[in-house]
Amino acid sequence: MNRRQLGFGVAAAALTTASTAATAQVRDPGANAFYDNFNDQLARLPAAFQGDVRAFYELTGWRPVWNADRLRALQTAASRAERHGLSQTDFFNFPALAVDPAATEMRTTVAALGYARVLSEGRIRPETVEDLWEMQKNRIDLPTGLADSITRNTLVDWYEGLAPTDIGYANLSAGYVRYRRLIRDGGGWPLFAAGPTIEPDTSDPRIQPLIRRLVAEGDLDAAAGTRLTLAGTFYGPELQTAVRSFQTRHGLASDARIGAGTQRSLSASAEDRARQIALNLERRRWLARDLAPERIEVNTAAAIMVYWKDGKPVHSNRVVVGSPANQTPSLEKPFASVVANPPWYVPASIARNEILPRGPGYLAANNMYISNGTVIQRAGPTAALGYVKFELRDSYAIFLHDTPSKSAFNLSMRQRSHGCVRVQGAVEFARLLLSPDPEKLAEFDAAQDSRETQRIQTGREISVRLLYWTAFVDGQGRVAFREDVYGRDDKLAEALGIAVSLPRPVDDGARVATDVGP
Repeated sequence: MNRRQLGFGVAAAALTTASTAATAQVRDPGANAFYDNFNDQLARLPAAFQGDVRAFYELTGWRPVWNADRLRALQTAASRAERHGLSQTDFFNFPALAVDPAATEMRTTVAALGYARVLSEGRIRPETVEDLWEMQKNRIDLPTGLADSITRNTLVDWYEGLAPTDIGYANLSAGYVRYRRLIRDGGGWPLFAAGPTIEPDTSDPRIQPLIRRLVAEGDLDAAAGTRLTLAGTFYGPELQTAVRSFQTRHGLASDARIGAGTQRSLSASAEDRARQIALNLERRRWLARDLAPERIEVNTAAAIMVYWKDGKPVHSNRVVVGSPANQTPSLEKPFASVVANPPWYVPASIARNEILPRGPGYLAANNMYISNGTVIQRAGPTAALGYVKFELRDSYAIFLHDTPSKSAFNLSMRQRSHGCVRVQGAVEFARLLLSPDPEKLAEFDAAQDSRETQRIQTGREISVRLLYWTAFVDGQGRVAFREDVYGRDDKLAEALGIAVSLPRPVDDGARVATDVGP
């Protein structure tokens, strides 16, 4: 956290001095009436806010602070709530605050702190909606920040800096505002009716609502939409290109065939997609703002990995992540070594349930043996970890690795592992990470040539973040969606009191045999 977020500075020091004077009973006489009734008023406030409210007024010298100018600034800050997928009325009812002048001061403070807390930390504790969530949380000294911004007359700017300011959040926020505008201006888009697959170069009565849908979301420009509308119900090349754009944004096979998966994605209403964006804005607010300039981010909902160097995305791969029954958790862990030609120490649950019941013949056929009660697979071309493993520290046996099962990378739904992350092009990715040190890269290449197991240190810690984002902005600046494979959108929406009806994923690899790899 930076000093601006914490609200430290000269003014804060001055406020602390004022607090000390106040507690020493050297108070401004004008504050006495407020101070004398403070505890009675505090007891009427929600218990979750009482500590912050007391800390705030200690910093302000036990004086009322909400004059007309500051209330106008607070209203300006609150008016921007929609950018964050929030409703101003959930936090502020300014007419009602004025009804009871005696309680207005502290109730306004509660509202101001409550809105600040949601912007800076999120509304829901992530551990309550995810089975395993271990990431760096954002934490801010809200009483100090609020008091400091009031003293400096920078209230609006302070609120603007509480939510994430990175490009990913900013673009997703803009996407939310655009979807809300679509809903207000025209109700979103027409319903797309499920039915038989629409093949390219055929006619179908659903083409007309499809055109309006693609124009609404920007996959087809308005002029082309008008022209194609006049052309009737034929599904021609120009419209096929727009459908491929839609399919790519939704992580579907980009084949222009409007089959079951594409139709399910088309069935989502604008309201549902807007609410899905709001859920993902909430998830981003949970996270610490200071990101390592070199990091690996895996979006488990999209089954995509992005490598960041010097604060910029420089490489992306498809990945295979945990199945719905074996979900990849949300973790943030460092790694500092790669293992060339790694053996696989099979977790006890996989060994017990999926390997040992198949008998000694299966173990022998898969180059496995048992040592001290642990099933181990020797390194080799068919080993479950492939030719390289990226070791994460203290990660509940979750790690990134190569795989011999390459076909799964071609699927749209790539949630198929036992929880670990299988990386497409893993060997070349390892070479990319080791490339800053030619000696370490040569060491890795030599191990690959010899097929001997060897651990190579990267010479630096690289942060790995395993995230679950079902709505995000893609490289073309478009809002991309993924279906809620793990059911976490449903759970978060319930916790937030938001009603969503999102399409269920279609498993395009249902007939592909699932291997026993991690």
